[in-house]
Amino acid sequence: MKLSRMNTLFTRLFALVFLVLTISHVLTFWLIFGFHHDTNRPHGGLPDFGMVVRIGAELLTVACVAWFATKIVARPIQQLSAAAAELGDNVDRAPLPEAGPLEARQAARAFNRMQSRLREQLAARGRFLAAVSHDLRTPLTRIRLRVERMGVDETIQLLRADVAEMTSMLDATLNYLRGEAQIEPCVLLDIHSLVVSMAEDYEEQGFSISTSGAASPIPAYPVSLRRALSNLIENALRYGEQASVKCIEHPEGVTIAVSDRGPGIPDSELHAVFEPFYRLELSRNKETGGVGLGLSIAREAIHRHGGTLSLDNAIGGGLVASIFLPRIEHDFITEA
Repeated sequence: MKLSRMNTLFTRLFALVFLVLTISHVLTFWLIFGFHHDTNRPHGGLPDFGMVVRIGAELLTVACVAWFATKIVARPIQQLSAAAAELGDNVDRAPLPEAGPLEARQAARAFNRMQSRLREQLAARGRFLAAVSHDLRTPLTRIRLRVERMGVDETIQLLRADVAEMTSMLDATLNYLRGEAQIEPCVLLDIHSLVVSMAEDYEEQGFSISTSGAASPIPAYPVSLRRALSNLIENALRYGEQASVKCIEHPEGVTIAVSDRGPGIPDSELHAVFEPFYRLELSRNKETGGVGLGLSIAREAIHRHGGTLSLDNAIGGGLVASIFLPRIEHDFITEA
């Protein structure tokens, strides 16, 4: 990791400039005191201490100027690299400043244009899927009404269950698209207070939930984070009958662990459950669970924060969903 941090454009430019300056000073030093050998000078023509100090001070001054000049030259590339890394997690990030040399301004302008097109394409996709999902409600409603006029045999019961499942899937899809299209500001959020507040809400509804640990405020999107935590806590309460939420403070971020005492998930399917509409056949079927969008929504929300969401089976039984939120400095942060 340390070697990769040193292998940057800034360090390469600075090393190259410093090497050239050092070689030039060494050659100058050698030409002055090598070819112009003066036997009358003390120490056999060697340079005096004052000369060495002057040349060393000059080299140090030029090296400092080279350091600042290299930093200025490399800054646009560093900003572009950071923006490209952040774009994968948040397509609605602030545009890249179009400043600096001509090439840097052109690169920033092209990057901003690409980001704008990506945002437009995602919005168009969301509008299309929302329109399709919305238009499907009408025939589904007609099917449900016609089924209700029919008998009550086993086939009719199955049809009713299918219609109810399709309606539930459409509702979940619309909610997912509404949340994906929602734009909210990044604020300095008190994670521990949010967790405690959500736990109190569930306790008032009669659920068994406990909290522990502590976490200092970090930049976050409160609505997205609350939706992600709500999905994870509701999964824990649905399949484990009780939930435990623990906040763990790190120098580089905060971990929120939501654990339950349910049946857990087979190791082979720990990653597959994040896929949209994916449901396990045994513990998380359509009779006891949702339509399979909860974990997908939670993961997208956490990725927007630049964090990660992982699932692990606890040693004593149950499932642990771990959210890691890094301390990322966002461009615009307001107080929660």
